[in-house]
This record gives sequence, structure tokens and C-alpha cells, in this order.
Amino acid sequence: MSDTADQDKEVDFDSVYQDQSKSGVSLPWDIGAAQPSVVALEKAGGFHGEVLDIGCGLGDNALHLAGLGYRVTGLDASAWAIGQARIRAAEKGVSVDFDVADALDLSAYHGRFDTVLDSALYHCLPTKTRPAYVAAVAQATKPGSLLHIFSFSDRLAESFPVRVGERELRENLTGAWDIVSLHLTHFDTSVTRAGLRANVRVMVPEEELGAEVFADLETDGHDRVRIPVWQVTAERR
Repeated sequence: MSDTADQDKEVDFDSVYQDQSKSGVSLPWDIGAAQPSVVALEKAGGFHGEVLDIGCGLGDNALHLAGLGYRVTGLDASAWAIGQARIRAAEKGVSVDFDVADALDLSAYHGRFDTVLDSALYHCLPTKTRPAYVAAVAQATKPGSLLHIFSFSDRLAESFPVRVGERELRENLTGAWDIVSLHLTHFDTSVTRAGLRANVRVMVPEEELGAEVFADLETDGHDRVRIPVWQVTAERR
């Protein structure tokens, strides 16, 4: 099914968050604000009704949307991340329902949401579980709901540990979903190439990382890496 190598390993993000916190190394996805692509998507009218931020991590996207008046639920498998998200919500004085949950079992939220945001969760899941994941999200939404996925692209170097092809996305988003749009954009990070390599080593041994793995990545004006991602919008049938 996939046009990239299968990803079989499930990452223990509780350990990743805690280890990075102890080491002082920046988490690449922690930019201290909502992803610019998510901000732009909202401005373009991509969100309506009750919103689920699935794989919400430290909560910045959820907090941004809640600050604009949306009712938002943020779910993540990492209890550590959810704890930090709740702290950030309290500091900002913004209300979000943050909770720990398994993205493959959203039965407690059956038929609830009008919009779902997946900002960098899909590519973290083992390849074999991704069809079950999009089916679980469908069960948590209403007909006509929108699903927005931002997923690492196969435009990354072959030695990059997580790459997803367009064909896989299209094949997995069949059945309950109709793809409205699918195109390339960028995911902003808080780290330089060297910093990103330090983070990826948490999941992939150094000897498996090719020398070119980060060479072609774009950077912003502060030398922070921008990662190519697929931006997908699908409508629930």
C-alpha cells in the first residue's frame, strides 16, 4: 500500500518528552505557538463547530483555536504532554478540554466533532495502524465534518526516519472520507539542522542516519529547519 518504507516502531512520546526536558534539548515541534500553516488554515475558513486536536502534544494549536472562540478538545497519548498543555492553558487563561487518549480508540467521542486537526500525528503512527486511525477519527465526527492532516512527506531524504507518500494518504482516506485538497506545505520547527539530528537520534541510531538526511531541508531567517509536509483536507461522507 505505502509508496515509502513501512514504519513499524511505535514511539514512546512520554519518554521522549521527559528525556528532552531533562537534557534541555529543544523539541523540534515545540515552537511556542501554533503552526503557521494551522493559523493560515483557520483564516481561510478551515474550521467550524466543535474541534478535535488529535495528537495535540503541548497544546499550542488547540490553545490558538480556543482563543479564537472555538470549543476545542485536545487529545494525546502522552500524559506528560497533556500535563504541560494544561499548564499552558492556565497560563494563557484559555479553556481547552485536554485529556489522555488512544488515537485508535475514540469511541468515547462518537459522532461529536465538526472539525479534526491532525498536526503531525499521522506519520508518528506505525504504518499498519494508520487505516484504523482514520476510521476511528471518522467515528468521532459527524457527516460533513472536515479532517485536516499535516504529515511528513516523502520529499524528505530516504534516510529520514518518517516519510509518507501521497498514494498511501489517498488509499487510507477512502471509505468514510472524500479528499478535498492535498498539497505540499511546510512544518516549522524550533531547531537548526544540528538540533534536529540530535532529536531524531532519539528514534533512529546515528549509523542509520545518512549524511544527507537534513542537507536539503529549507530553513527560515533564523536557520530553523522547515520540514516538507502534506497538507490534506478530507470531508466525512
